[in-house]
Amino acid sequence: MLLTADIGNTSITLGIFEEDALVEQFRIASDKDLELEEYVVLLRTLLKKFDIKDCIISSVVEELTDKFKKAVISSIGVQPYILTKDSKTVISLKVDEPNEVGADRIANATGVAVLYKLPVIAIDFGTATSFDIVNSNREFVGGAIAPGINLQLKSLNNFTSKLPRIEAATSPRAIGANTTDAILAGVIRGCAGMIDGLVEQSEKELGEKATLIATGGYATIVSDYMKRPFDFINPTLTLEGLRYLYYLNNPKK
Repeated sequence: MLLTADIGNTSITLGIFEEDALVEQFRIASDKDLELEEYVVLLRTLLKKFDIKDCIISSVVEELTDKFKKAVISSIGVQPYILTKDSKTVISLKVDEPNEVGADRIANATGVAVLYKLPVIAIDFGTATSFDIVNSNREFVGGAIAPGINLQLKSLNNFTSKLPRIEAATSPRAIGANTTDAILAGVIRGCAGMIDGLVEQSEKELGEKATLIATGGYATIVSDYMKRPFDFINPTLTLEGLRYLYYLNNPKK
C-alpha cells in the first residue's frame, strides 16, 4: 500500500492507495507546535491496520515537512519520498520562478494532465483558492491565488468589531437582509463570480476553452452560483496526482 500525504496550511490530508484505488482517507490538523512524538502516536493509531510499504509527501509548510517525514519513519518504518520541483513529472513548469510553485500545485497539475482533456483550469478550494492551469502542451503556465473561503470568513470576524464568525454555507440570496446572509452573499457568491471572471479571462489568454476541474470541500457550495458549472469535481485530485508521481519517480515500485 502507498501512503500519500499532502501537508497544507490548515490540514494534512492522508490517502492510502491499494494500487490505483484509494481505500482510505484521513484529515488531521497542520499543527506546527505538535511534538514529533505526538505525530508518531497519531500516525500509528490511524495507520495500524494498513500494510503500508511506500509513502510520498507534498508540503507547503516547511516547518512541518521534516517533522512529518520523521514521524512516518518512526511510526510505520517507511522512508518517504518528498515531492519537489526537481521531481520527474509529466508536465513542465513554464512560469517565471519554478522554485515558487508549491508541491500541491505540482500534484494537481500532474493529476489533471493525466486524467483530463487539456487544457485544464483546476480550482483548489483550500486555505487559499488557487487556480492551476495546464495548457494543451502539458505546460503548467501558472494561475491565480485568492484568499480561501474560510480565510475570508475568519478575516471578516478578526478585523472588524461587529461582524460575527460564521461557517461556510449556501447563500440564500444575493441581497442579504441580515448580517449572516450578507456575509454569505459576499463570500460564497463573490467567490463564484471571481471564478467565472478568472476562467473567462484565462481562456482568453489560452486561446481556447479549457476543461474546468474543482477540488476541495467547498466546490459544491460555490458551483451553485457560477454561470458555468465545473466539468468535473474531484475531491481527491491532489492525492491522485501524488500517487502517480510516486510511481513515476520510483519506477521499480
